[in-house]
Amino acid sequence: MSSPAVPPGARPSVGDAFSDVAADLSALIRQEVELAKAEVRQSAVRAGKGAGMLAGAGVSGHLVLVFASVAGWWGLGEVIGHGWSALAVSAAWLIVAAVLALAGRREISAVPGAPRTAQTVKKIPGAVKGNEGTS
Repeated sequence: MSSPAVPPGARPSVGDAFSDVAADLSALIRQEVELAKAEVRQSAVRAGKGAGMLAGAGVSGHLVLVFASVAGWWGLGEVIGHGWSALAVSAAWLIVAAVLALAGRREISAVPGAPRTAQTVKKIPGAVKGNEGTS
């Protein structure tokens, strides 16, 4: 590495050995960080493509619901009149929206956050002081 050449048969000093280990460790960490960056970048690109496709599917699904609702309104309109059929289809969608809103609210309120991370972060000051078991 960066240490001076050691003559044959001589052992490197402790300082040189530590310097070599520190340089090797630093290089290893830099390489691992670069690998992690490359993997995250690749994953992000794939996730972005997937998210775009899901957004397209969502728009398409929305259009299907709109046209199905119009067809339902038109079909009911032949039986009970177009005004009443529009109210009936709107009421059906109002019920669907209310059920989804309540279910979504329940799911969001059940999210625990990051309890393990919070627990381990609280232990950091003790670990730095050498008291891993306390705090």
